Amino acid sequence: MKVINTRIPDCLIIEPAIHGDERGWFTESWHIGRYTEAGIKQAFVQDNMAYSRKGILRGLHIQNPHSQGKLVQVTQGAVFDVAVDIRRDSPWFGQWVGEELSAENHRQLWVPPGFAHGYLVLSEEAIFSYKCTDLYYPETEFSVRWDDPEIGIEWPGDVSPLLSAKDADAPLLAEIDPARFAQYEGK
Repeated sequence: MKVINTRIPDCLIIEPAIHGDERGWFTESWHIGRYTEAGIKQAFVQDNMAYSRKGILRGLHIQNPHSQGKLVQVTQGAVFDVAVDIRRDSPWFGQWVGEELSAENHRQLWVPPGFAHGYLVLSEEAIFSYKCTDLYYPETEFSVRWDDPEIGIEWPGDVSPLLSAKDADAPLLAEIDPARFAQYEGK
């Protein structure tokens, strides 16, 4: 397993070891000892999968309280996955990390609690899978606008995504009461 640090120290890219031969391949998508050693110490309590078509953008979603850390990966197709640090008092507040995740590259992204998360489907179809450190509480979920100019996410290609009504109506980061954000715990 290879761990790649990003410009936001708490957010990690994971490249699991792939073992393959003429029969196919095998990988450990989660191993408590190795991932704990890499810095992902939270316990996972829920696994999710989502199917989407090309051009669909989901996000930027967050819930607080009950902030979820997410270990995300793609099992079919490809997406551009984004994590935005919106922890109050974080030195990286409003900064983002983006990574192409695909069934071919097997990469995972660790999205820590307190980060807004979203992805754009790049392939004709994609199946997106993720482990969560807390359960889903819809009453605590909110969205940040995917194209907020102050965040400045550089989505790939000519982006005119298909959005849910909730995501299309999401406010800019500056329009959200900071009390809704998780507190940065610092190191």
